[in-house]
Amino acid sequence: MLDLQKGCLDLQIIKTPKELNDWAKKNKVNGKTIGLVPTMGYLHEGHKSLIERAVKENDRVVVSIFVNPTQFGPTEDLESYPRDLNADSILCEEAGAALIFAPEASEMYAEDFTTYVNTSGVTAELCGKSRPIHFRGVCTVVNKLFNIATPDRAYFGEKDAQQLAVIRRMVRDLNMNVDIVGCPIIREADGLAKSSRNTYLSPEERQAALVLSRAIKAGKAMVQSGEKDGEKVLDEMKRIISEEPLARIDYVEMVKWDTIEVHHRVDGPVLVAIAVFIGKTRLIDNFIQE
Repeated sequence: MLDLQKGCLDLQIIKTPKELNDWAKKNKVNGKTIGLVPTMGYLHEGHKSLIERAVKENDRVVVSIFVNPTQFGPTEDLESYPRDLNADSILCEEAGAALIFAPEASEMYAEDFTTYVNTSGVTAELCGKSRPIHFRGVCTVVNKLFNIATPDRAYFGEKDAQQLAVIRRMVRDLNMNVDIVGCPIIREADGLAKSSRNTYLSPEERQAALVLSRAIKAGKAMVQSGEKDGEKVLDEMKRIISEEPLARIDYVEMVKWDTIEVHHRVDGPVLVAIAVFIGKTRLIDNFIQE
């Protein structure tokens, strides 16, 4: 177990599943509840809000920082994904976490690793359609983290709304003894949803990226004013995005919030989600109408 860098005296970093499991067992024996915040690192205020929520609701909080290779496709940004464990450590300590779990890929996946967790249905649309192996990797690594850390609660941001729905389905289907807590999207002052991938954007692209939050705001306003026709909502959002020359739509879609099935009628809880390329950077945003 390693002491953290200067300035982070109370927080610890551990690197192996056995260390984390031993830490969890010790805390459980002592009657402590454990909250888990799974991340890929390069933490921002959105992650911090998850950690702070977890600290309020649990005796001990562990933040996992692991850029999970099994959820990246062959042409995606695994190697270039931003990493800064020192800055992440400072944020985790400020938010009140007790522990960071930052394993190497070799600790999480043996060379002959062949066991994966697949979900269907909830992964068929949205990001699951354009990133076909993504959720297999997500479910596999989250399952492993649950087994290792044995948390009472795990915290996920609503910005990755489909991921939240997929994890809830996995937990339900496999009778996992963990509560899944969804937390609201945290935005920049100008409305852009906070994301580690925002750092890829040039100044011009950063300005262009505001088209996502403008489209979300417009769609949400239509729904909240009583518009029930999903096609009209989606068409207006697409129109707004298409006016930005640097934007290329991956998807703009309305689905049932619990099943992630395409559903173009606001007659129950729906998720309206978008994925848009700004230059080469793929960004996502959404709103949920309960």
